[in-house]
Amino acid sequence: MEYKLEAYHDNLSFQNKMMRLFWNVCCLFLFRPFGWPIFWRWRNLVLRIFGARIGKGSKVSNKAIIWSPWNIELGAYVSIGPKASLYSVDKISIGDKVTISQGAFICTASHNIDFITKPLITKPIIINSFSWICAESYVGMGVTIGEGAVVGARAVVVKDVAPWTVVGGNPAKEIKKRVIKSE
Repeated sequence: MEYKLEAYHDNLSFQNKMMRLFWNVCCLFLFRPFGWPIFWRWRNLVLRIFGARIGKGSKVSNKAIIWSPWNIELGAYVSIGPKASLYSVDKISIGDKVTISQGAFICTASHNIDFITKPLITKPIIINSFSWICAESYVGMGVTIGEGAVVGARAVVVKDVAPWTVVGGNPAKEIKKRVIKSE
C-alpha cells in the first residue's frame, strides 16, 4: 500500500511555544537552583506566576520536570518527587494529599497513529485525592486515577483506575483493594 507524503502539522500555537520557551529559561534560573527543602514556597511561587494552581502545603521538587505549569492544578499537601515528569500539554488535575514519586511520568499527549503524519492528540488526566503514583510509573492521557488508588512502581496505566485499589504491571492490572487500617 502506498501513502502520500504529507507534511506534519503542528497543533501547538506560536504563543504556546513562546510561553514554554520563557518558562524553560525561567525554570533554569528561578526554579531548578533552589533545591533545599526551605525553598518549596519559592518554587510554588514561580509555578504560580506561570499559571499553576497549587493548594496549601504542596511541595514540588526542584528536579521535577513540568512541561507547562499553566495546565497544572494541585490540591492541598501534594508531593511531587525528583525527576517526576508532568507532561502537561493538556490539563493535569491532582487532588489533595497525593504523592507522585520520583521518576513517575504523567503524560497528557500522544500521536494519532491512524494518520501517516501522526498528529498530536491530547486528553486531560485526573488524579484523585489520597492516591499514590509510585516510582517510575506511567499514567497515560485521558486516565482518571480513583480516590485512594495506588499505582505500583513501574506500572503502565492506560485505563482508569478504580478508587481504593492497588494496580501494577504492564499494562496495569488490579492487584488488590486498598484497605486503610488505623494506627
